[in-house]
Amino acid sequence: MASRNRGLCFSSSVLLCLALCLGSGWLAPSWVSAQTPVFACDVESTPSLAGFPFCNASLGVPDRVADLVQRLTLQEKIGFLVNAAGAVSRLGIPKYEWWSEALHGVSYVGPGTRFSSLVPGATSFPQVILTAASFNATLFEAIGKVVSTEARAMHNVGLAGLTFWSPNINIFRDPRWGRGQETPGEDPLLSSKYGAGYIRGLQQSDDSDPDRLKVAACCKHYTAYDLDNWKGVDRYHFNAIVTQQDLDDTFQPPFKSCVIDGNVASVMCSYNQVNGKPTCADPDLLAGVIRGQWKLNGYIVSDCDSVDVLYNSQHYTKTPEEAAAASILAGLDLNCGSFLGQHTQAAVTAGLLDEAAINKAISNNFATLMRLGFFDGDPRKQLYGKLGPADVCTPENQELARDAARQGIVLLKNAEGSLPLASSSIKSLAVIGPNANVTKTMIGNYEGTPCKYVTPFQGLTAYAPTTYAPGCANVACSAAQLDDAKKIAASADATVLVMGADQSIEAESRDRVDLLLPGQQSLLISEVANVSKGPVILVIMSGGGMDIQFAKDNNKITSILWVGYPGEAGGVAIADIIFGVYNPSGRLPMTWYPQSYVDKVPMTNMNMRPDPATGYPGRTYRFYTGDTVFSFGDGLSYSKFTHHLDEAPELVSVPLELNHACKLSDKCKSVDAVEQICGNLGFDINLRVKNSGMMSGSHTVFFLSSPPSVHGSPRKHLLGFDKVFVDARGETPVSFRVDVCKHLSVVDEVGARKIALGQHVLHIGDLQHSFSVGV
Repeated sequence: MASRNRGLCFSSSVLLCLALCLGSGWLAPSWVSAQTPVFACDVESTPSLAGFPFCNASLGVPDRVADLVQRLTLQEKIGFLVNAAGAVSRLGIPKYEWWSEALHGVSYVGPGTRFSSLVPGATSFPQVILTAASFNATLFEAIGKVVSTEARAMHNVGLAGLTFWSPNINIFRDPRWGRGQETPGEDPLLSSKYGAGYIRGLQQSDDSDPDRLKVAACCKHYTAYDLDNWKGVDRYHFNAIVTQQDLDDTFQPPFKSCVIDGNVASVMCSYNQVNGKPTCADPDLLAGVIRGQWKLNGYIVSDCDSVDVLYNSQHYTKTPEEAAAASILAGLDLNCGSFLGQHTQAAVTAGLLDEAAINKAISNNFATLMRLGFFDGDPRKQLYGKLGPADVCTPENQELARDAARQGIVLLKNAEGSLPLASSSIKSLAVIGPNANVTKTMIGNYEGTPCKYVTPFQGLTAYAPTTYAPGCANVACSAAQLDDAKKIAASADATVLVMGADQSIEAESRDRVDLLLPGQQSLLISEVANVSKGPVILVIMSGGGMDIQFAKDNNKITSILWVGYPGEAGGVAIADIIFGVYNPSGRLPMTWYPQSYVDKVPMTNMNMRPDPATGYPGRTYRFYTGDTVFSFGDGLSYSKFTHHLDEAPELVSVPLELNHACKLSDKCKSVDAVEQICGNLGFDINLRVKNSGMMSGSHTVFFLSSPPSVHGSPRKHLLGFDKVFVDARGETPVSFRVDVCKHLSVVDEVGARKIALGQHVLHIGDLQHSFSVGV
């Protein structure tokens, strides 16, 4: 999502808020027109509206939409192609602002949502990259459910819309990307599971009606978008050159899962071009794939001003009306921005576009609002009508934010006798670092005003007597303030250094150029560690990975934690783990590369697979084989977990017709994963997970596979994961169903899915199991 024109439609947002507030019984200011409808289909105030079929909630959505569209003039229709949708007073339709955000809590980014004295804040969960590190699909959905409840509560008092442009499920392809923090990481399966789970939490109606929406989610940014502003290359001009193989096995799967598994109500196309075409004007990507192949039940929206960008910045068309026509004909339904509002009439006049195409676009938009109940009259009489300010920032919601942070925090290093600290034996704790006492840094970007903050320093102070020194004026740390920091560390029983980044280092429109800790942070860490008399715990607060090999190798630094941007309760979650109230179970959702990696790999190279001819090393754990600081899936616990395999096959046979070419030749390396072969072809893997430690805790079971080397297959890829709780000295059974066509297939060079024949190796923690797939 862009921040180019955040003030774009504020006036319409205010009118919507006032309209809804009027519906809640508030007095109208004198300047509000008496003709302004307070909500759509207010039949009690305007009985004549009851005669309109589009206001009849007992009719089906398609019939209601068709009735509404045929009543509109062309100019009125064009007004519904933009995010600041216009009012049609004669039909009892108020203005509506489509742009609201809910990346990890209800956000004030976008003109559709705001906070006030009535609702001063909402629950601010960890930034997505940390929630993803929990590898807990149940948590993903639980957070979405809380966010949608708070959103509905705010909508009922005129402070929020019903359409939220979240989640961001782009692949964290390059560690320098400033927006990687918003994503679930580098793995397509994890991103897919996160997206579908969060969407279900946002959208699923409490009345179990699959065609109703609690709020409408949006998966963004489609597609192959993962560069913002790097060394003079920006997202408005970048042409991502992507092979069909990489597109289909890396960049597209999360979006496909959003639509098919999550039934998402919207997909947002991105700024960049893919192979020479702007995504928002590519009929193959929009009408062909999203709506044609995946059968989207909802609307396609542009990133903000991206239609303007494809004309004015990319010069994809010669005239603005050509850009408007190209976007709508490609399958775009809604323009975040004003471009379609300004140029669609001219496109029709010039014969580039007919009214039927506009009807189709706005029909998708209206259908979404119908599913949200926007045309069902008084919201106070609907399913969520009783929600209000008391349902925002509840103790239960705030506790979930704390627990989400605890589940995601990753323990990367832990020398014997370091963590957890015992509060009874720590008489003095030195807390040092530019992120040690921060508030807003903890909630990352696309944030809202939180219920409250607990900083790391405050959280730690609840467990032990503390002294504090920032060590740097800010995360840029241009000059380390060593004296005070070394003084308190030298006399403390233990030292916690809270370092890392913030939005000045990595953010939207701000990619990094290196992977090093900013400024003199490394100097501060090393100097403090050298004089500390007790354990030294290094806490990295960041979205992307850092090259902290120096700290990993330094024996004086006894523990390392990565805490992402941990949300409003981040400080207490960090303290809970450091003092052993919570057993860490997070795992890295992305690779932490050494600085040498980015020294030789340009961010603009989209290729996932390595190229031995040029020395290109490939990307992510699936293809990269070089050195890492920490690897995807790394994470320690205060307990020791082991895996014991009970059942897995040695041989899997794919049934083929007797005259199939692969039955007649032993040279086949793969067979097409087609419906007639797949059916219910699969098998179960059964194992036990044992906790041999003295502390109960959760554990992530990864099911990874190394397929045969065919079609440039991944060296290893994630088939599934499961989060299980295991009592101290206990064990628990875990099973995983392997779908042969889904899990044992790879994408070939032209984007077709093939079952790889030959030896597969299954990796489950410290276990490896080989089995053969044949015909």
